[in-house]
Amino acid sequence: MADITRRLGWRHLRGAPTAHVRHHRSGKLVHDGPGLSFWFRSLSAALSEVPVDDRELAMTFHARTADFQDVTVQATVTYRISDPAVAAARLDFSIDPDTGVWRGAPLEQLGTLLTEAAQQHALDVLAHTSLASALTDGVTAVRERVAVGLAAEPRLPATGIEVVAVRVVALRPEPEVERALRTPAREQIQQEADRATYERRAVAVERERTIAENELSSKIELARREEQLVEQRGTNTRREAEENAAADKVRAEAEATRSVRLAEAEATGSVKLAEAEAQRTERLARAEAARTVQLAQAEAEAAREVGEARAQAQAAWLRVHGEVDVEVLHALTGTRLAENLPHIDSVTVSPDVVTGLLSRLGGGDRG
Repeated sequence: MADITRRLGWRHLRGAPTAHVRHHRSGKLVHDGPGLSFWFRSLSAALSEVPVDDRELAMTFHARTADFQDVTVQATVTYRISDPAVAAARLDFSIDPDTGVWRGAPLEQLGTLLTEAAQQHALDVLAHTSLASALTDGVTAVRERVAVGLAAEPRLPATGIEVVAVRVVALRPEPEVERALRTPAREQIQQEADRATYERRAVAVERERTIAENELSSKIELARREEQLVEQRGTNTRREAEENAAADKVRAEAEATRSVRLAEAEATGSVKLAEAEAQRTERLARAEAARTVQLAQAEAEAAREVGEARAQAQAAWLRVHGEVDVEVLHALTGTRLAENLPHIDSVTVSPDVVTGLLSRLGGGDRG
C-alpha cells in the first residue's frame, strides 16, 4: 500500500520498490514505474498501484477419480504480474488518493482466476485416474498438468500475469477411504511385527537353553575343580604343618643358644659393671677427701690472715690513740657516741628540767 501524506491541499505519494504506480492526470499518464515519489492533487489525479513481487496463492479443492472416489487436492501457485500496465487496464488496481488503499479487491480476482484455471486442469487429470494411481503418482501428474495448463492459458498473459511455479502438496482421499486403504498395509505390518516377535522369542528360548547348558557345564567343572582344590588344600596343610614343626625346632634351638649367650654376656657385663662402679666410687672418695683437705687448708689460711689483719689494725688503733691528747680522745668519744645515738626529731623541755639544770649550774659556779 502506498504511503500518502497531506500538505496544504496537496498530496505526496511514496511507493514501495515492489509496487508499480501509475498516475493519470486529466487522462494523461504523468508517472509510471515502481518506487515512485511525487506530489499531486487529489481532485485531478487517478492513481493505481500494481504489485510486481512474487506472490503465493494456496488453494484447496475437491476432485473425483475415475472410480468415483472423492479426493482433496492441496496446491500452491507462485505468480507475478509481469505487465503492470495490462493488469491495471484489465483489473481494478486504483487506490484512494487520500489513504492509498485499493478501491476494489484485485488480488482476490487474480486468486479466483488462477484457482479456477488450476482446478480445471487438475480435475481433467484425476477424472481419468483411479484412486490407487492418484494416491501413488497423482501428485506429479497433477503438478505437471496444472503447470502446462496454466502456461498455455490465454487469459493469464492477457491479464499481465506470469506463473512462476506450481506445487502440489498432497492428494488425500476421504477419511473412511483412507482408513480402509491403510488397513491392508497395517495388517501386513502387524503380521511382520508378529513374525519378528515369534522369531525373537524362538531365538530367546534357544539362547536360554544354551545358557542353561553352559551353566550346568560350568557347575560340573566347578565341582571338579573344588574337589581338586580340597585335595590340594589337604596337601598344603600337611606340608605347612611339617614345615612349621621344623621351623619351631630350629627356632627353639636358636632361642636356647641365644639365651645361653645372653646369660653369659649378662654375667660378664655385671662383673665388669661392678668393677667399674667400684673404681668410680674409689676415685670419687679420693677426690672428695682431697677437696676437703684443700678446703680446710684454705679456711685455716684465711682465718690466720684475717686474725693477723685484725691484730695489726688493733695495734695501729692503740698506737694512734696512745699518741693523742686526752681532750682529743674525749672529743672523739663524744663524736662516736653522737654517731651511735638514735635520731631525735624534737626535744621538749619542761620547767622542772630547766629549774634543775639552772640549780646545778648555779651550784657549780659556787663550787
